[in-house]
Amino acid sequence: MSTRLPAPRCWRQQLSLPLRPSSLRQFSTTSSLPVKSGWSTLPPRARPTRFNQPTSGLPLPTTGPAAALKRKAQSTPIRTGVLAIKKGMTAFMGRTGARIPCTVLQLDRVQTLLNKTRKDHGYWAVQVGLGARNPANVGAPMLGYYEAKGVAPKEILAEFRVRDENGLLPVGVELKPDWFYIGQRVDVRSNSRGQGFAGGMKRHGFSGQEASHGNSKNHRTIGSVGPSQGSGSRVLPGKKMPGRMGNERVTVQNLPILMIDNDLGIVVVKGAVAGPKGAIVKIQDAVKKPPPPKEFVEKTLAALKERFPKAEEHLQAAREKHLELKAARREKKLEELLGKKLWEPTEKQRKIVEDILAMEKGEAAGKEKRV
Repeated sequence: MSTRLPAPRCWRQQLSLPLRPSSLRQFSTTSSLPVKSGWSTLPPRARPTRFNQPTSGLPLPTTGPAAALKRKAQSTPIRTGVLAIKKGMTAFMGRTGARIPCTVLQLDRVQTLLNKTRKDHGYWAVQVGLGARNPANVGAPMLGYYEAKGVAPKEILAEFRVRDENGLLPVGVELKPDWFYIGQRVDVRSNSRGQGFAGGMKRHGFSGQEASHGNSKNHRTIGSVGPSQGSGSRVLPGKKMPGRMGNERVTVQNLPILMIDNDLGIVVVKGAVAGPKGAIVKIQDAVKKPPPPKEFVEKTLAALKERFPKAEEHLQAAREKHLELKAARREKKLEELLGKKLWEPTEKQRKIVEDILAMEKGEAAGKEKRV
């Protein structure tokens, strides 16, 4: 049986009453909200930013560069790290005769090149260079960069974040293995050995498919990758599939240092480090362990100042010389500034150049005759 409608008199009584704005909004056929927000019967928010306001007694929102640096303070080392080259693995014998596997890392002319500050870059960091590179294989912009620092071109550049301005170092100083101490825990980062293109069984440890019972030439395949029900008939992001294996950044944490030698420039750490021989390795104070003692940090800084007492003067002189050479190159007066020719060919080289020019001239004459 259908529901009975009220008498017309009741309708007239309801329509004679004044309607509230909320009721009008419910019966409205148009929306005051933008089209992109869709149609809604809810009242618009008068103060969409009324939450998490300092005036309501809540703490300030933890957003911005200062809050980000504060959150990362405990996980950022107080000192810079160093770059090293993996030379290989060996073994130490313990006091009880136990065999201790270890990795030999060599520091090759590790120097500081740049200090990044929060005022200029938004955080504190130290740029470090390793090894040496032939200037003929370095571009002009980078040659000017090294020239302004008074440092020879480096093979590898890397950046190490530090907690605050106390971790910054003078430009041009060389970091040696005694930057660390025996027994200290360090984090070692490097790229693992590349394995090339690998299948699912080798790359992810899949068990493969059945060896018999109708399986034909699909014993090592991964099988279905895109189920239809629940996922929308697609392959979900992050699906483990065949692809390039290895050559990924691997961090081994809390490795103890067993030996340091300034003469050989080596740091020996316990355990294995990712990567083949010759791989570039980053060594820095362990994040999950207490930082080095304050006395040791002060001792290392004093040793740096003693080894390089005129680091600031050297940097200033290099900057002035760089500006002078830069102006001379623009005006093409570099030879006059240096007082001699940059390159004087020998008799043999001059003869080779003349032969080449004569050959090119003869070819050009031959082309003109044919035309």
